[in-house]
Amino acid sequence: MQTFNKRLRGATPKGAQQPPLQHRHLLAIGVLSVFIAIAASLAPSGGVEANRAQEPGSVFTLGYDPLSEVIATPQMPAFEYPAAGPALAAADSLTPPPAAETQNKPLWSEQTVRSGDNLSLIFKRAGFSSADVYNVVNTAPEGKALSRIYPGQIIAFEAAEDGRLEAVKHIVSPLESVVYRRTDDSFSTERELRQTDLQESWVSAEITSSLFMAGQDAGLSHSLVMDLANIFGGVIDFVQDPRKGDTFNVVYEELYLDGEKYRDGTILAASFTNRGKTFNAFRYEDSNGDAGYYNEDGTSMRKAFLLAPVDFTRISSNFNMRRLHPIYKTTRPHRGTDYAAPTGTPVYAAGDGRVIKSGFTSANGNYLFVQHGEKYITRYLHLHKRKVKQGQRVSQGQIIGSVGSTGAATGPHLHYEFLVNGQHKDPRKIHRQLPKAKMLAAAEIPAFKATIANASQQLAALQSGNRLALNSEGTGTTAER
Repeated sequence: MQTFNKRLRGATPKGAQQPPLQHRHLLAIGVLSVFIAIAASLAPSGGVEANRAQEPGSVFTLGYDPLSEVIATPQMPAFEYPAAGPALAAADSLTPPPAAETQNKPLWSEQTVRSGDNLSLIFKRAGFSSADVYNVVNTAPEGKALSRIYPGQIIAFEAAEDGRLEAVKHIVSPLESVVYRRTDDSFSTERELRQTDLQESWVSAEITSSLFMAGQDAGLSHSLVMDLANIFGGVIDFVQDPRKGDTFNVVYEELYLDGEKYRDGTILAASFTNRGKTFNAFRYEDSNGDAGYYNEDGTSMRKAFLLAPVDFTRISSNFNMRRLHPIYKTTRPHRGTDYAAPTGTPVYAAGDGRVIKSGFTSANGNYLFVQHGEKYITRYLHLHKRKVKQGQRVSQGQIIGSVGSTGAATGPHLHYEFLVNGQHKDPRKIHRQLPKAKMLAAAEIPAFKATIANASQQLAALQSGNRLALNSEGTGTTAER
C-alpha cells in the first residue's frame, strides 16, 4: 500500500491542486478494487484443474466452463482449451468437434419370425413397406427364397440415414445367413456360411434295460442312438436281441460353434457286444466318395435287409401258420411278425426297392408292398400313415410310413411280411438265407486299413477299459456312464 501511495503522489504534477483528503481516499479505493478484480480474473480457480502443475507444453485450463457439462458425455470426450496464446481469446476456439463423428449406431434391427407371419407383416413391424418386400424378393438373385421363413428364425434390417431400406439379412441357422443388399435400384444376394470346429469324443455303456435308455444315460443324443442302431441293424435285431449286460462303445464327432457345442456329428467307429459276440464298425469313404460302415475286414455292415423295420419295440405275435385270430376267433395262418409300438412310430424300408402297391382295405388298413429285385417282397400293414406312393423308389432305412391300428387290428402295431419268390417266410429267420454283405474292392483295402488304424486303436482301448491311452492322445473326453 505504501508503494501505491508513493507512486500516486509522484504522479501529481508540481503546482497542481490536490483533491480533498476524502476524495483521495475514495480514488485510491477505486483503483485498488480494479487491480484486485484483474488479479482475481487471472488467478486459477480452486478446483482440481487449478492445482495442476503448469509444465511446458501442457494444456492450460481456465476456471469453470459452462460448456463442460454438455461436452463431457459418453459419446464425446470433454473439450480442452488450446495452449496459452492469442487463440485463448477467440470464441471459435471453444467450439467442440461434431458429436456425429464419435457416435456408433447399431447397424441391424432384428425381427423374430412368429407363427403365422409373412414377409409383409415382418417388414411392417420393422418400419418398411410392401414395396420394399416386392423389390427385395423380385430384384435380388434367389430373392424368392426369402419367403421361405419359419417361426424362430431372425430377419434383420439395415436402414440408411434417410430411412430407406439398405439391406435385409435372413438368418437361416447359426451356420447360414443370406444378405440382400441394395445396389442402385435393385438388390444383390450374398450367402454367409460359418464353419464349426470338430472334436472327437467317446462313450462306453452297458445295457440294463434297452439300447435307447443306455445311450441316453451315457449322454448320447437320440439321433446318435438311432444312428448306432442303423449301423448294426443288419447284424443285430434291436427288438429281440439285446440283453442285459450287452455293451457298446462309440467314437464320434462333436461340432462346436463359438466355443460351445452346436450338435453331434458323425459316428467314426463303434462296437457292440451282444451275447458275448462283438461286432465292430468303421466309417470309410471310398474312392468314389461313397461313405459306409465296414467291419475290420472291409465287409459292409449294410446287409440286403434290416433285421427289423421298426426301432425299440416288442414282438407281439410271431410267424405262426396256425394262430387263433384275435378278432375273427378262427384259426388262420399268421404269415408275418407283429411289432407292437405306439401310434406314429416310424416304419423303415427293410431294403432298397420300389413301392408296387400302396392303398387301404378293411382288413389290412393302410398298407405298402415293396419289391426288392426279382425275388423279394416286403409288406407293411395297419399303418397309421403312408409316406410313399406307388411306383416310388425307396432306400434301406428310409421312413415309408408310421405304426397305426387301421384295418382289422386290436391295437397299434406293424404287421410285417417277407416273401421269397412269392412264398411267405419267417421274417426273423429268412436273413440266414439271404445273400451276404458286400465287401470293399481289393484295391480299396490298403486305404481302408490306413484310414481306420487310429479308430481301431481307440475302440480297442475302450473295450479294454484303458482310458489313459485315450486321454494321452488328446482326441476328446471320456464319457462313461
